[in-house]
Amino acid sequence: MMPTTDAPMRLRCVDSHTEGEPTRALVDGIPGLAGSPAQVRAALDGAWAPLVRAMMHEPRGYAWLVGAVVLPPASPRASFGVVFFNNVGTLGMCGHGTIGVVRTLSALGRLAAGDHLIETPVGPVTARLHADGRVSVRNVPSRVAQHGVAVHVPGHGVVHGDVAWGGNWFFICHDHGLAISMDRLQELTDFSMRLRSAYDAAGLRGDDGAPIDHVELSIDAGDGGGHRVGSGADARGFVLCPGAEWDRSPCGTGTSARVACLAAQGRLAPGATWVQESVLGTRFEATYERIGTDIVPTITGSAHVTFDGWIVIDPADPLARLGER
Repeated sequence: MMPTTDAPMRLRCVDSHTEGEPTRALVDGIPGLAGSPAQVRAALDGAWAPLVRAMMHEPRGYAWLVGAVVLPPASPRASFGVVFFNNVGTLGMCGHGTIGVVRTLSALGRLAAGDHLIETPVGPVTARLHADGRVSVRNVPSRVAQHGVAVHVPGHGVVHGDVAWGGNWFFICHDHGLAISMDRLQELTDFSMRLRSAYDAAGLRGDDGAPIDHVELSIDAGDGGGHRVGSGADARGFVLCPGAEWDRSPCGTGTSARVACLAAQGRLAPGATWVQESVLGTRFEATYERIGTDIVPTITGSAHVTFDGWIVIDPADPLARLGER
């Protein structure tokens, strides 16, 4: 159970951004909360959920912030464990967040350049910290559950998309007809929310029965129609996260899911590089390898530390309990 105390809780945190998307890493864990990533995830979605809300909601957090609690490794081969969360709950995996945490621990002198095994709730991943500070994340095996699913979006019409797993579940849509640009953010957000509501109402789920809580709108270079993809990029995407905020980065798990789709369609060979661009214009480089029947993507990007300090959660502060109302 979450401890009750009248004393303020102080949590060491280091903020970073990965290609524009923020990560707040609790680098010394959470006092009183221990266990494997799966156990800590269950606690943060259960008895400890008020703490997540206090950290992620205003005035301490904001809607597009992703949090990460760093855990001692269970395996002697692992460098650390991690559980990610946002303003609506925990995440199975977070690509940009993994890059951010690795870069953060490196900046603190806790992680050297090289390969590091990381324990997550959905399985182990490997991150390579390059000498220049860039980070490559070898993600969990990714897969396509359904291809070309038709969904009727009220006020828009029928669109099609692929249901794919890259550490989180995505509905990846190409025939949305929208320009993916900063001046269309509200339109992109509104459409993505209506699309998610439509396929939720239709009962569409991942192949493990889980909700498909991420929407990815994509356009490929050469698609035409005046929809801009930056020079040197293969695609440009807009990702709506579970909390109804858009991902400032190209989205690591979303790029992994996209790579799984490309591999299944024979459009991307093992070892070839796919450059995924965000709505901001920032980029991830993606490749994959086949291990048996598995498609295992690797995502490379950069992160930078932006803040190092303490979050204080005072039980006397009524806004620290905002999420419980």
